[in-house]
Amino acid sequence: MKFIDEVSIRVKAGDGGNGCCAFRREKYRPRGGPSGGNGGNGGDVVLEADEGLSTLQEFAYKPRIKAEKGRHGSGNDRDGRAGNPVVLRVPVGTVVFDSSTDEQVADLRLHGEKAVIAEGGRGGRGNMHFATATNRAPNTAEEGEPGEEKDLRLELRLLADIGVIGMPNTGKSTLVSVLSAAKPRIADYAFTTLVPTLGIVKVEQYQSFVIADVPGLIPGASDGAGLGIRFLKHVQRTRALCHLVTITHEGGDPVEDFLSINSELKKFDPDLAQRPQIVVLSQIDRPEVEQQFDELRPRFEKAGIEILPVSAVAGIGIEDLVFRLWKCLEENPDD
Repeated sequence: MKFIDEVSIRVKAGDGGNGCCAFRREKYRPRGGPSGGNGGNGGDVVLEADEGLSTLQEFAYKPRIKAEKGRHGSGNDRDGRAGNPVVLRVPVGTVVFDSSTDEQVADLRLHGEKAVIAEGGRGGRGNMHFATATNRAPNTAEEGEPGEEKDLRLELRLLADIGVIGMPNTGKSTLVSVLSAAKPRIADYAFTTLVPTLGIVKVEQYQSFVIADVPGLIPGASDGAGLGIRFLKHVQRTRALCHLVTITHEGGDPVEDFLSINSELKKFDPDLAQRPQIVVLSQIDRPEVEQQFDELRPRFEKAGIEILPVSAVAGIGIEDLVFRLWKCLEENPDD
């Protein structure tokens, strides 16, 4: 299934049915009076979060959604039937924005949580509701109100406790595959990971946390460079970050890489720069990385940052990393 985490849709709630203008004409009831029923309410457009879904793919092929109209009222005091609502299932973590104002309409974080994103129109009242002591035969009825019509943007933001971030080729996917049962795509070239991957890390028998492998970030990501904003938004959901740096084949500077990624996080969302981070020097099993570790550690410590050497392939520092991540989550509980 193709991973789609942002779509634009147009929704139209059902119009309300018209009220009826009618009078009783039964035999032996010469003054039967008004008998026009009310129109039915139009159907709502509703979103429901479903933990069994992981993509917004369905909406990419069905961008226009309409709910049923309410039926018109009729004589003999008969009200029109209400229109059926349209209930659309979306993945847990879906955020809805009004495309015209960019205002957030809904944020569905729990399985089964629902949100009405377009309300159906109210049905019009029949003439039986307008009878008074001085006007016993009103010939007035209301038309139904139109249902709401909106252009919306749906964004899927993954719900994870820990987000694994860093430059491309720092070993994020390999680390997530070792820490959890997740099977992300792994290869030795930039932007191997094209979609975020979630995994569950077991700490003890009854304790675990969710970790997300976020595709590699590069300078300019907050402006859309590389995979840019498309995946930065997934980091917003996390409680803490596992920031991987390493000595790349191209000879990059881990400290500069670290500062560059944090700068992009701050530009995208200032709160992200304040998110707790565990900084990891990955691929410590590689000779060139091991040789420079003693030089890199004081440079990070000078900035008040402890750096943890880890190798997912060789299993070096993995248990310590899991403990550090779990401790970080305990110190920063979810609000």
